[in-house]
Amino acid sequence: MTRSNTFALALLLPVVACSPVSQPEVAANAPAGPNIAKAYVVAEINVTDLEAYRQYVQAAFPVIESYGGRFLTRGGTTVHIEGLPPAERVMIIEFESLDRAKEFEYSQAYRDIAPLRHQAAESRLFIIEGAADVASAAP
Repeated sequence: MTRSNTFALALLLPVVACSPVSQPEVAANAPAGPNIAKAYVVAEINVTDLEAYRQYVQAAFPVIESYGGRFLTRGGTTVHIEGLPPAERVMIIEFESLDRAKEFEYSQAYRDIAPLRHQAAESRLFIIEGAADVASAAP
């Protein structure tokens, strides 16, 4: 298994499959339309210029929120289990769908501020689609 597969699996399974959520909360947070899976932007960040990174964060948060992004993790403690170690900061941002996550990532508003992150950190970002029905999803 590759580092990215192990890393993504280790991060997302507890969040997506094992989170204790009541039925009313699931219904209230469900995306519009039947069987639409949520999507997650995963960012691995090694900050090289803290002050510049703070400027990026200040600019990025309103854009993330405007696309309905919700932070599930944001640089908390990461426990390395096996394989290559993760970056010093790992963020997972939930969006209502893969399309919405891509709209955010490719938006002009985000593309305008992404160079701030490039100047302030080494990073790796990717989007992963969740399972629309986790209980019936094949392993």
